Amino acid sequence: MSVVSIKNLDVVFGDNQAETLELMDEGKNREQILGATGDVVGVQNANLDINEGEICVLMGLSGSGKSTLLRVVNGLNTAARGQCLVRNGDEMVDMTSCSEATLRHMRTHRVSMVFQSFALMPWLSVLDNVAFGLEMQGMSKADRQTKAMQQLEMVGLEQWAHKKPDELSGGMRQRVGLARAFAMDTDVLLMDEPFSALDPLIRSQLQDELIELQKKLNKTIIFVSHDLDEALKIGSKIAIMESANIVQQDIPEKIVLNPATKYVERFVAHTNPLNVLKGDSLMTPISALSQVSAEPQDKSSAYSLTNLTIQVDEKGQLQSATDNNGTVTITEYITGFDVNSLTTSDVVVAPADIAMRDAVEIRYQTKRPVLLQRAGRFVGILDDHDFYHALLGKHFSSTT
Repeated sequence: MSVVSIKNLDVVFGDNQAETLELMDEGKNREQILGATGDVVGVQNANLDINEGEICVLMGLSGSGKSTLLRVVNGLNTAARGQCLVRNGDEMVDMTSCSEATLRHMRTHRVSMVFQSFALMPWLSVLDNVAFGLEMQGMSKADRQTKAMQQLEMVGLEQWAHKKPDELSGGMRQRVGLARAFAMDTDVLLMDEPFSALDPLIRSQLQDELIELQKKLNKTIIFVSHDLDEALKIGSKIAIMESANIVQQDIPEKIVLNPATKYVERFVAHTNPLNVLKGDSLMTPISALSQVSAEPQDKSSAYSLTNLTIQVDEKGQLQSATDNNGTVTITEYITGFDVNSLTTSDVVVAPADIAMRDAVEIRYQTKRPVLLQRAGRFVGILDDHDFYHALLGKHFSSTT
């Protein structure tokens, strides 16, 4: 069920909106409209549904419209046309046309925001900064400080509760911003490039912490970024923007495998696909393997791999694996498996949707192909060819 639903949304900055909208309907682009009317098109015909518990990353280059679109969700930017619907209990509120009273209610109880610049009040303690939004909700001082302290404990800053923001590092201040947003206990959390000003190591750490917090809290998060690696790491859905338009939206793996435009393809070409892709996206399927001749009455099949022969029965189930030295141990990979315990005596059978990074680690430890199965049936392998194919950027479909 959608928590945020954006429908045919246009955002225009300028004094000639009626004329600008007509030009947009004629198919004019942002540059042509700027020259004709002097107006800047911030968002053009955006359509996007974000479901409960999703982290949707809006990404693109500077000026692509991602922050502009984000700020419509909490009413900081007004729309020239279209709808931005946000769930409020059993109803959907249109943030583009609701009353001031409804807008205040939505900002206080349904939508909160984490800014790039932390936006902490320097005269307040860390605890009071986290509790500030709760005060706006009308919560008593004792209750809001108790809840604020719980949020600080969640982000590991309880010992800094009575310090001032300028006594904290940049990463710590961003954690305070996260704690303040989570303390509001809103359904939707907006994050406008919250980690971009931080050092790479701190940035990566906070990304990891956000992922862990999301597992506990299951918020609906809209996250703005210009970094595709960051988007692929934290996003369950990605919407890529170019010149005020959403040019592609999908799950991370499909963005990497099938970039819709040359613009998206350029982003994808500079990412590490092993962080995103699954085994069945890159595997050599069973139909492409070399099959060893069998006796006519034998219903099983044998396949010849690099220094390895595997036997598959008539139901598609793996039966055995042999090399020049005899039978090889077939080891089943499950989540949490200690890959370091593997040796060159093992050949690993793994789920077809195994993360490629895990598959590379298995290949490194065993020096053998990784065998993939789905629903108990052998479906293909991952070998050096497949790994190199990914790392060389040959894994995605070419765009026109």
